[in-house]
Amino acid sequence: MPESVDTLIQNALVVTMNPAREVIADGAVVIRGSEIVAVGKTADVTRSHEALDVIDGRRFVVTPGMVNTHIHITGEPLTRGYVPENTTFEENVFQWLCPLYAAHTEDDERLSAQLAAAEMLKSGTTAFLEAGTVRFVDALVDGLVEIGIRGRVGRWVWDLPPEPDVYRQTTDEAVANLEKTIRDHASVADGRIQAWSMVIGHTTCSDELWRAAKETADRHHTGLNFHMSPAAMDPEGFLAQFNQRPAEHLEELGVLGGNVVLVHCVHVDDNEIKLLAKHRCSVAHCPTTALKVAYGVTQIGKMPE
Repeated sequence: MPESVDTLIQNALVVTMNPAREVIADGAVVIRGSEIVAVGKTADVTRSHEALDVIDGRRFVVTPGMVNTHIHITGEPLTRGYVPENTTFEENVFQWLCPLYAAHTEDDERLSAQLAAAEMLKSGTTAFLEAGTVRFVDALVDGLVEIGIRGRVGRWVWDLPPEPDVYRQTTDEAVANLEKTIRDHASVADGRIQAWSMVIGHTTCSDELWRAAKETADRHHTGLNFHMSPAAMDPEGFLAQFNQRPAEHLEELGVLGGNVVLVHCVHVDDNEIKLLAKHRCSVAHCPTTALKVAYGVTQIGKMPE
């Protein structure tokens, strides 16, 4: 007797993630609740499953959901075209983007996140890692749950820049914000939305905050996510203050590890790449962003998966 399931997609070209990475012509995917319970040839799958909802997938390709490993889902989705494209990195971030984010309200952030999530889902992206540039996390999470996407999010945390005023934090306040965000959003909507330990990165964090961010991630079993070295500003700043490049200094602080995602890493040298590999860190590459403001594209050729 066929097994009752919720949804059957049949007659499609199915791209799998099984060990052989098979691509199944005239394939089928079976869904019960929130789980995929069977993948195979349409003829085989339809003999053993009976679905309430049958979708004819001919002329379509069914793929695993894509993952966006770095996206700013607040601020920019509502203001495309506002920031000039001929600015330097420092001007782009600190003169344009930071004030732009600071001007957005709770409702703005919620709407922005929903717009970004809907666009991701419509283009096949089902999960994302947010950039840690959220001010109103409660509203954002509420909006994302309504859309139904999977994601990891974080609050805007730093302790060195004095402006914009709305983001000014002492080190103690920054650490408390990390803790509260993770505690309040440890697992939302059956785990689809979770908060991570996130700091802005670059040269915006004290050593104490760097250490606390890693300790918080380890204690709560989350990832640690931050921006680093998209432009020469970061290595120049670390070298001037510590006589060390960013990855060298972060290793000395005990920040690097297998649960760490560094974003960009364009202006890194060979030794830094060796350190990231040694500690099994991950790097989220953003080549289109780098091209937009012309600070370099990627070092991905030196970073094997």
